[in-house]
Amino acid sequence: MTWRWGYAAAAASLFLVEVGIALFVRDRFVRPYLGDVLAVVLVYCGLRTVLPLRPVATAALAFGIAALIEFGQAIHVLDLLGLHNRVLRVLLGGSFEWLDFVAYAAGAALALAGERIIARAPARP
Repeated sequence: MTWRWGYAAAAASLFLVEVGIALFVRDRFVRPYLGDVLAVVLVYCGLRTVLPLRPVATAALAFGIAALIEFGQAIHVLDLLGLHNRVLRVLLGGSFEWLDFVAYAAGAALALAGERIIARAPARP
């Protein structure tokens, strides 16, 4: 297993941003949509921290994880499993929304765009 510190730092930073959004933002755009975009980038960075996958495969996996969680919301999987933990509900969400898939795709695209920007940046001396 390869540990990539840059991705770990990005994932930790995004996690803190997501916690801030969850705790302090009550609106109709940042929390429901921008939060979902950033969540996919967070998962992407977490995966890239430990998995030796190519960026496109990692972005697809991050999108797939988000989509599975969203489908879990559609069938109320937490209720079906008898899990009534508030933290789990905040982390996994509680309501299904088709537009979330657009946010997830945007997050995957943003992660890939970030990879391209980093790849094109000149190397440090």
